[in-house]
Amino acid sequence: MTVLHLADEGEAADFAAFLSRLLHYDRGAAVRLQAVGTALAVFGRPPSFEVLAVRAVRLTKPYENGLEVTLDVTVSAGELLESVDEAAATAAVPAAVTGPPWAGVLPPRGGWRAEPGLPAPDTLRALVAAAVTEFRSCTQELAPERRTRAELDGIGREIWSRTVADTDLPVRAVHAAQSLGFLRPAATAQDLGLFSSGGWLRLRTPYGSIAVRRAGVGALGLSVR
Repeated sequence: MTVLHLADEGEAADFAAFLSRLLHYDRGAAVRLQAVGTALAVFGRPPSFEVLAVRAVRLTKPYENGLEVTLDVTVSAGELLESVDEAAATAAVPAAVTGPPWAGVLPPRGGWRAEPGLPAPDTLRALVAAAVTEFRSCTQELAPERRTRAELDGIGREIWSRTVADTDLPVRAVHAAQSLGFLRPAATAQDLGLFSSGGWLRLRTPYGSIAVRRAGVGALGLSVR
């Protein structure tokens, strides 16, 4: 069995928390793991936000006995979470699963360039809070017979597809970052960054990144691997 040796107990706890948050939005969530050396990238897609979440995890060594040097597999997030031993700072990689479509199309590894216009963290959090309040207000004003899934989805799509300030980043990407524990109170303006590569935008924080397809760009920037 492949065993991941995480950097320390804190890294293991953060890893487990990230998996738990993904499972909160999708009980059947899968994650794609890619590791080279002591760097592990964990990709997940919470369906409510239509974004890719990327969590970097520090390892002390690649695998048990150090026999393998790379890892690329899609697994059950629930099974992976169950295998995390925070005290020992280890996690056993479960058997591979048939990956969902998103797992075959990931953001590019390189070619990212900084994009201007990203507001400060406090402004971003206030923006999400205002959007949540607006969504609740709009849905509560609906007559009972109009509170259908299609109607609610339409309201949510209009609100969460709005862009942040003068950027192309949709508000839903910031909401995802906050909901998944990436946009923490301790984060400063210097900690955050907005980057683009081909058809992708990436909101980077010290705790993880949110990648989203830029609206209307088509199939540019796809990385199938």
